[in-house]
Amino acid sequence: MELFEGVVPLVAGALGVLVGAVAVGAFRWSERVQTRMPPLPEPEVDEGLVRTLAVLRSAAVVLDAQDEVLRASAPAHALGLVRDGRLVHASMRDMVAEVRRDGVILDEELDVPRGPVGQGRLLLQVRVAQVTPDLLLVLAEDLTQARRVEAIRRDFVVNVSHELKTPIGALSLLAETVEDAADDPPAVRRFAGRMQAEATRLSALVHEIIELSRLQVAGALEDVAPVSVDAVVAEALDRARTGADAKQVRLSAGGDTGVVVFGDHALLVTAVRNLLDNAVAYSPDGTSVGVGVKRRGHLVEVAVVDEGIGIAAADQERVFERFYRVDPARSRDTGGTGLGLSIVKHVAADHGGDVSVWSQPGRGSTFTLRLPVADQGDDPADAPAADVREAPATPDAPPPDGAAATTTPAAPRGTDRPADGRPATRSTV
Repeated sequence: MELFEGVVPLVAGALGVLVGAVAVGAFRWSERVQTRMPPLPEPEVDEGLVRTLAVLRSAAVVLDAQDEVLRASAPAHALGLVRDGRLVHASMRDMVAEVRRDGVILDEELDVPRGPVGQGRLLLQVRVAQVTPDLLLVLAEDLTQARRVEAIRRDFVVNVSHELKTPIGALSLLAETVEDAADDPPAVRRFAGRMQAEATRLSALVHEIIELSRLQVAGALEDVAPVSVDAVVAEALDRARTGADAKQVRLSAGGDTGVVVFGDHALLVTAVRNLLDNAVAYSPDGTSVGVGVKRRGHLVEVAVVDEGIGIAAADQERVFERFYRVDPARSRDTGGTGLGLSIVKHVAADHGGDVSVWSQPGRGSTFTLRLPVADQGDDPADAPAADVREAPATPDAPPPDGAAATTTPAAPRGTDRPADGRPATRSTV
C-alpha cells in the first residue's frame, strides 16, 4: 500500500510533463504553419479610384464586402455620414443593401439629420454603385444650401411682387383721381400729397430691397476698417432726428464710449438707424427712445429702447423675417417696408454679431445689436472716442430705460434684469 502511495505522485508528475510537452509542441507547430501561410488578402482600393475621390467635391465613401468603411473623404466626415467604420444613416444603408442585392446603380434624394443632436437637417443627393465585386462606392452631394437659397429667392420674388403692387396700384388710382379732379385745386393738392407719400414709400421699398440684396451676396463687406461705435450712434441719431421730431419723440444716447469694431461704417449706421426708425414708428407721440452702448468682454452691445406698443411673444421670433409685420395696417400708416429689421440681421451677421429682442406688449421693446470689438486686448478707454451724448428734444424729459443685450425668452450672459423684467442698464444724456 505504501508502495502504491509513492507511485501515484510519480505517475501524475510524468503525465503533467507529457501534457506540457505536447502543448508546447503543438504551439510551435502552429507558429510554423502560420509563418508559412500568407495572410488573407484585404480588399484594396484602386489607386486611380483613390486619386479620383481626392478631387471630388462630393462626399465619398468606399465600403468593403461587409459594408465597413474602407475609405471616406473629408466631406463625408464633415457631413457626419460615417461613424465607427459604418454608415450612420439607415436610409443610406438601405440603398447599399439594395445595390448589393440587385446589382443596380441607385440615385436618390435623402433628408437626414445633420447630427446626433439638434434639429438640423441635410438634404443629400446620394448615388450608390458597385465598383468591384466586393467594393461599393457611395457619393453624396449636399443640396441643403442650394435648396435654401432657391426657396429664399422664390419667396423673395413673391414678396417683392406683392409689396410693389400696393404702392404702384395706389399711384395709378390716385393719378386717375387727380385727372378727374382737375377743376378742383384743393382735391388735386390732397391727392398729390397722397401720391407723394406712396412714391416715397415705393422709393424706400426699392432702396431697401437693393440694400438687402447686396447684403445677401457673399463678400458684402468690401470696405472693412476700424469703426467707432460712438460715431455710428451719433450719425444714426442725426438721421433719425427728423422722424422723431415729427412725433415729438425724445432721442437720447449714453453708456460706454471709445469702443471700436471692425466693419463697414455705412452699413453699421444703416443698422442702428433702422432700429431707431422702427422704435420711433411704433412709439406713441411724446415718448422717448434711447440708445445704450455697453462693452461686455469681447463684445459691444448697442441697445435701442422704446416705450412703444411692444411685441407679443409669438411674433418676436419672426420680426427679423423679410416683409414680416406685426401690424400690417400700422406699417402702411408709418410707411414701413417690412425689410428694416431683416437688414439689421444681415448687417449683424456680416460683422460676426447678432441682433435680439426683448419686448412686452404695452411696455415697449429693446433691440440689441451685438458686435465683436476690434481689438480684444485693448481697454475701450484707450480707443479714440467721439461724444455721442445728444440732448433729447425736451431737455427736462427723463431718458428712457436703456438696455444691455436681450434675447427671447431669456437674457444673455451678463444682462441683469430688475423684477419687472426690463433690462437694467440705463441710457443717460
